[in-house]
Formats: sequence, C-alpha cells, structure tokens
Amino acid sequence: MKVVYMGTPDFAVGALESIIEAGHDVVLVVTQPDKPKGRGKEMQMTPVKKCAIAHDIPVFQPVKIKEREAVEYLKTFEADIFVVAAFGQILSSEILHMPKYGCVNIHASLLPMYRGAAPIQAVILNKEKETGVTIMQMDEGLDTGDMLMKESIPIAADETGESLHDKLSELGAEMIVKALVAIEEGSLTPVPQGDGKTCYASMLKKELGHIDWNKSADDIEHLVRGLYPWPGTFTFLNGKMMKICAVALSDCPVSGKPGELCEVTKDSLIVNTGEGTLEIKELQPEGKKRMTVHDFLLGNKLEKGMYFGIKKD
Repeated sequence: MKVVYMGTPDFAVGALESIIEAGHDVVLVVTQPDKPKGRGKEMQMTPVKKCAIAHDIPVFQPVKIKEREAVEYLKTFEADIFVVAAFGQILSSEILHMPKYGCVNIHASLLPMYRGAAPIQAVILNKEKETGVTIMQMDEGLDTGDMLMKESIPIAADETGESLHDKLSELGAEMIVKALVAIEEGSLTPVPQGDGKTCYASMLKKELGHIDWNKSADDIEHLVRGLYPWPGTFTFLNGKMMKICAVALSDCPVSGKPGELCEVTKDSLIVNTGEGTLEIKELQPEGKKRMTVHDFLLGNKLEKGMYFGIKKD
C-alpha cells in the first residue's frame, strides 16, 4: 500500500521500519518540528525523522498539521492509508477521511483502557498485571475509534517505563504489518470501544516524579519504576535535589516518620514511608551521574534519622 507515516519519538521508529521492510511504499513521513536540546541548544531531529532520512523518505514537519497548506500538501501524495504512532498532534476530520482506508493508530494500551498520552507509564503506576497494543481506526475523538486488532503482554514484576516501552514498540511494529494486510484484504471487523470502563493517561509532567514519602512503599516503588527514565522520580536531601533511580521493597520494620532514614549500611539506604520501608539502590545527586548507594556513600556521610524530602528554599 501507499502509506503516509506519522510519528515522532523512539516508540514510533520500529513500526516505520517494519512497514518499509514489509514492502509498502512509504511516500511521506510526517513528524514534529526539530527542537533545541541540551546545554548547547542545538537543533535535534526526531527519532522518526532520522529513520526516514536513512531510508530516503521525504519528511514533512508542520507546526500545525490542521492548517490549510499542510492539508493540501498531504492530498498530493494520494496515499491509501495514514499510519499514526505517537505523532503528537491532533488530526482534523478532513485528514482522517483523506486516504482510501482512513487513518489507523498504533496505541500502546488495551483500549478502551488508558486512552491518552502516557499509557505505558500509567499501567505501571496503577499496578496493572497486563497491557498491550491496540491498532485503532482513528476518529475525531481522543483514542476513541473502533478497534481493529488487539494483543496483550504481561507486565513483569520489575518492569520499568523504559523496558515496557521497548516491548510495546516491538509488538506494535509486528501488529501494524499484519493489520495493513488485513485492512487491504477487508478481513478485519472493527469493534466499537463502547462506553465501558476507561482511564485517561494524562501527559507526564516532571512534578509527578516528586516522591511523597507519606505514600506506601509499594506505591513509591511503582512510581520509581513507572517514571524511569523520564520524567524520573526525585526527592531532596540536605536541601539538594536527589533523583531516585532504582528502589526495592524492604523487610526492615518502620522506625520513624515517613522520609526518615531508618537504616544506613555501606551498600544501602532504607527509608520509612507511610506504609512499610523502601531500600534505595541507585540514585543521582544533583549535578552528578547516576550511581549505586555504595558509591554515593564513599563521598557522603548519611546517618539514621536524617530526612529525605526537605526542599531547599
């Protein structure tokens, strides 16, 4: 089929590669505009743009894809289908109905659950046991279109946002190739999502990662895993921000207030929470690299009774 592919981050690269490898004619890749990044503020291409350039596919980066000029440009490609994966802009009704087979979306959840921008992280935060990918026929709503194909995978006990992202990206890449064949053959039966139970996975913000030690150890452990590597979780120690990169539930009994260090050894920091205790395994001090607790304690003296969570003025 003649395909226009719309995507932006790493999650969308695998599916683009799979569509190309399957022999479809990807006539255009649409992605978000380049953005300045890092201390030098150098303009950086999106991962999907890099992939498109590597395959000599034309790239279109509209600031607003709904604008008339952008819509007219898309029409010139006369594509059979638009495939969308984490593109980052809302498509107009005119665009949705432009190709022969409409627009299909690779969504990283088992719809209708976890519509929205951050379904991968949300399922870990909410302690779900499984998730998956839904290939959806797009409509004017936000992730509300008919489901064309759905496959699930289990969520591992040590799953992080990063590891689950990679698994779902790979699954989506496999599914979209099968879906395109079935769409062209007319062998898929669209299934409406209906008005059943759903949960909106809002866009992630950095402040979501601020650890509240009054919550349970289990809640915080899921938060750390779910928000790794971005936006990450953090607390404060001696007035300075400290990123918390890896933790584990601890059998150590609570002995003090939430956020208080209840045990310090050469290799571990164990912190009281609102329910249970939590062992910090890896952390990243402000302005430094990620390190083990052992390495951190070689240059920093911490004692039982000190508190995490006190923000600097």
